[in-house]
Amino acid sequence: MPTKDPRVDAYIAGAGDFAKPILNRIRKLVHSACPQVEETIKWNAPFFVHKGILVAMPAFKKHCALIFWKGKLILGRERARLRRLVSLADLPSDKILLGYIRKAVALNETGVKAPPRKRIRAKELPVPDDFLAALRKNKKALAAFEKFSPSHRREYLQWITGAKLEETRRRRITKAIQQLAGGKAHNWQYR
Repeated sequence: MPTKDPRVDAYIAGAGDFAKPILNRIRKLVHSACPQVEETIKWNAPFFVHKGILVAMPAFKKHCALIFWKGKLILGRERARLRRLVSLADLPSDKILLGYIRKAVALNETGVKAPPRKRIRAKELPVPDDFLAALRKNKKALAAFEKFSPSHRREYLQWITGAKLEETRRRRITKAIQQLAGGKAHNWQYR
């Protein structure tokens, strides 16, 4: 017997008229593919859970989406196609959707983890020549600057390169060298 959450009923009732048939169809298919699935609301959207999150179906003002939690493993590049649904015609056939849902259930039952997201590294800002020359003259400041995390180095570099006048830039470099020699981050007084 499928367990239906009254909060999901209320969510569907409150969704736009275009979204109601889409959400009801997805709900029906998820329950037929996995009778033991549980419904819940997470992040203000309906989720279906069976030994982990299977799928979510958020509705927005002008579209809704079908988001498989392990979408990369189930759909590959096709997952973007299910992110902007405005009518039932945007959904694949029942047979295809049931296959996707069954694959999601199988992945959760076998304990397969979703692949980790690629971490996007911030670009390392180049150290201006005049600041680098000043750092090389003060070994303590250079050691502290190299030891800092990229975000702390970026704070100093943005502060120095943000100066509009050459005089201001020289003054900031002098102050930065003093603070770095003391092992202090740029905004140390606020921490």
